[in-house]
Amino acid sequence: MIGPQSSAVQTALGPLLNGLVNYEYWLPVPKMMVRGVADVISRYQLRAGSEGADALGYYVAPLAYAQMQVVEQAVSATGTIDGRALVEYTRTASFATATGDVKFAEGGEWSSPRVLHVQFRNIRSNDIAEFKDARTRAVVAPDALASGELLYPYAEAKKSR
Repeated sequence: MIGPQSSAVQTALGPLLNGLVNYEYWLPVPKMMVRGVADVISRYQLRAGSEGADALGYYVAPLAYAQMQVVEQAVSATGTIDGRALVEYTRTASFATATGDVKFAEGGEWSSPRVLHVQFRNIRSNDIAEFKDARTRAVVAPDALASGELLYPYAEAKKSR
């Protein structure tokens, strides 16, 4: 579901989100705090308010930045912007990005799952500060990036308020 990733939606719904499981691409949980990402987020957040963008930027900014890092590294390594050369290179290369190391599988998809399954929890107000704190969202999958266990059933998860 698109929407709960936005800080505007998060602050509008506040504690009503407790227990909901949704997807994200990046969150400030320990396993995702790789070299460079804190800088990307802090620079993004400095400009977000004045530009009318999502105040936190967790959903789009790190992934978009990482995507451009992949392009930059591929162009630098191949010395060209030829699409065929870039495709060939990206099929075998590994890329150091602000979201961690990225490698692609044979069909062009990520070699390791990177879409996060996230459960909202412990949200007590509609203040944006609630959503800056990694404790309000647990990454429950994929296992390699998990920061918590799924609280189930939904009724039990909602008790985290």
